[in-house]
Amino acid sequence: MYNKVEICGVNTSKLKTLTTEQKNTLLIKAKNGDMAAREELINGNLKLVLSVVQKFGSRGENPDDLFQVGCIGLIKAIDNFDLSQGVLLSTYAVPMITGEIRRYLRDDNMIRVSRSVRDLAYKALGERERLSVKLGRQPTIDEITQGVNKILAEAENPLPPCTKKDISDALDAIMDPVSLFDPVYSDNGDSIFIMDQLCDNRNNDDLWTENIALNEAIKKLDSREKAILDMRFYRGKTQTEVAEEVGISQAQVSRLEKGAISRIRKNI
Repeated sequence: MYNKVEICGVNTSKLKTLTTEQKNTLLIKAKNGDMAAREELINGNLKLVLSVVQKFGSRGENPDDLFQVGCIGLIKAIDNFDLSQGVLLSTYAVPMITGEIRRYLRDDNMIRVSRSVRDLAYKALGERERLSVKLGRQPTIDEITQGVNKILAEAENPLPPCTKKDISDALDAIMDPVSLFDPVYSDNGDSIFIMDQLCDNRNNDDLWTENIALNEAIKKLDSREKAILDMRFYRGKTQTEVAEEVGISQAQVSRLEKGAISRIRKNI
């Protein structure tokens, strides 16, 4: 995807490069308000943007979008560059371009994901791509986790190891949300949507009708039987505790409880 010749309508194979002397000359002119020199300077450094964009190749983002965002970073770098500091424009521009792209990736999401989770997900994606090439197959979550932990341990500021669940949750967090009305199959105009494939096993029609029948059966019990069932099955009390509260023996509670349950079963 990132090796394609054209990106954002720009033929990357024909991007020109400037010498350091040419850049410095154009920078001076641009600082003095020469907009043509500024534009030439921008066009002469688009290869720099392209090289930074290629580093984000494993993140599944649209390269055209990243290239445009990277150009914004390049323009900011050119406008803020200070020749008197004695550094190359590229040295100053690369962190600016990278930062602009990272900011875009962090903020361009319908669901807000913390930076640490997003960074972990990107490390996992990069490691998955590297292992896929090395192993010739899709790596397991254990292999990805092991690779990411190695990266974390070798970092300049080492971080604690992560678990398989951490990796899995991070990868899930950066997935683009989908609509329940996205079609998963279409035939002659009749589509099946994601929502058609979902079901709630806890609140299905059978359970709903059973609850109605149960409530109707309970209504037929007398008040003492209802109170005993309420204390036993809704408030979690023992038969002894119920007996003390109602003022009867534990044996009587047991008999009333069994009788009430038996009548409920007959009425359902």
